[in-house]
Amino acid sequence: MLIVSVEQMHAIEKEADGNGVSYAEMMERAGRGVAEVVLSEYGDDDWRVVTGLIGTGNNGGDALVALEALAQAGWQAQAFFVGRRAKDDVLLKRAAAAGVQVLAARLDGNLLDLQAWLENSNVLLDGVLGTGVQLPLKDEIASVLKFVNDSESIPHVVAIDCPSGVDCNTGAAAVEAIPAEITLCMQAVKQGLLRFPAFELAGELRVVDLELPTNLASTQGIELFVVDGEQVAGFLPARPITAHKGTFGSLMIAAGSTYYTGAALLSARAAYRIGTGLVRLAVPASIHSALAGQIPEATWLLLPHEMGMISEKAADLLVKNLERGTALVVGPGLGNEDTTANFIEKLLNGEQTTHPTPSFGFLSAQADAKQGEKAHLPPLVIDADGLRLMARIKNWPALLPPGSILTPHPGEMSALTGLDVDQIQGNRLEVARRYANEWNTVVILKGALTVIAAPDGRAYIIPVATSALAKAGSGDVLAGMVGGLLAQGRPALEAAIAGAWIHAQAGLEAAEKLGSTASVSASDVIDAIPPVLWALQFE
Repeated sequence: MLIVSVEQMHAIEKEADGNGVSYAEMMERAGRGVAEVVLSEYGDDDWRVVTGLIGTGNNGGDALVALEALAQAGWQAQAFFVGRRAKDDVLLKRAAAAGVQVLAARLDGNLLDLQAWLENSNVLLDGVLGTGVQLPLKDEIASVLKFVNDSESIPHVVAIDCPSGVDCNTGAAAVEAIPAEITLCMQAVKQGLLRFPAFELAGELRVVDLELPTNLASTQGIELFVVDGEQVAGFLPARPITAHKGTFGSLMIAAGSTYYTGAALLSARAAYRIGTGLVRLAVPASIHSALAGQIPEATWLLLPHEMGMISEKAADLLVKNLERGTALVVGPGLGNEDTTANFIEKLLNGEQTTHPTPSFGFLSAQADAKQGEKAHLPPLVIDADGLRLMARIKNWPALLPPGSILTPHPGEMSALTGLDVDQIQGNRLEVARRYANEWNTVVILKGALTVIAAPDGRAYIIPVATSALAKAGSGDVLAGMVGGLLAQGRPALEAAIAGAWIHAQAGLEAAEKLGSTASVSASDVIDAIPPVLWALQFE
């Protein structure tokens, strides 16, 4: 789903109008699209009564077209006018002819008639204000919206293009704005809806396709998108019945330490759940016994360590055992010791390579080393402590192999960039885009409304913000999922988008199953991956 500014949307509409799709036709398609969603979402209810809050502008026109269509489909439809529309309004005449009841706010001084309509409705269409809103709201509009908000009888709310009272560029919102269950964006999502506080008011974001010409010049160069399930379904690897484990890649995960034993386990379990054929855990030898019985599907590479932390000596061994690896995750639970920082630096520098024999210890592969040759690392996912350790290395972006992905949260992004966390959080999209380009790698900037940025300027937003994912280990799960998709041969950008979206949906799924976001653990998120993948089959 395309993301645009208000000005970009106006330019798109103007060009479409000049290319054979008139403003009137766009309004017709918008209203019919709204009606189709109402019918599909709420048409099976025994109670089919819809009230529309109608403004003076285009959103009010969209709502009138929708009410007309719903009345023709057998619904009881009611239009409550906030502000005056022209007496000769063709849409108003059409709605009335279809049986839509009409009432004006100026004739309902205490709004008791509106209250009665709300009590009798199961759907409320919010068509008062559109993208051209100016805050603060005028008193007449503010009083009606506040009345609806204060009502104890609010039905399902469907906002047309945006909840009334939201600034669609900045995300600012009037206190009177009515929270929506679904916001139906016309042709493209307006950028303000993916900022706070607007996002909290918008509910589920969907797009009504106005079927505009595909070659409009005004859409060229817009490289900002909302990720949805249909897109993600197209990024997942095919799973032919003739496949074997090698078909789905081999992921090496270098992770864990005495202090953070579980990080390696979470990443490995997530990688398997996302479909990886083989996961090999490269961990400090000292924690192997604590982990081995918990994930029998994994194979192991035991690394030399210092007091339970991966030592710099481990880099050579890891490189020698990467020959069959199709992707490498580095970072979960590594800790912050100097010896592990040196391990990261030696690994990225790849000073030697080898033709290894399979090894479960840290001695058996050493004899095959060819000294002095630079190793060719597979695509990397660098996460957590790996990012902070990498930030110590001079000119580290030049050391990343092609197709790599970085997965920082704001604190880790601060360590990589030197920016304050507040600077990053205040400009998440701009920061992610800037550094993805500067570092020439895909960046997943984690957090509420996760941003995925590509080196070429494209950026994608995951439309999810939930405290279900605000738990230790959640990032380890994401790293394993993204690494698993990378190992299965997906391009870096696709692996990042799909992994981040499925991770977010799994958080929501786990919270729904447990009944509370507070109860969700990282392991619960892993367990919720299968139902999310199952649902994607039907996109």
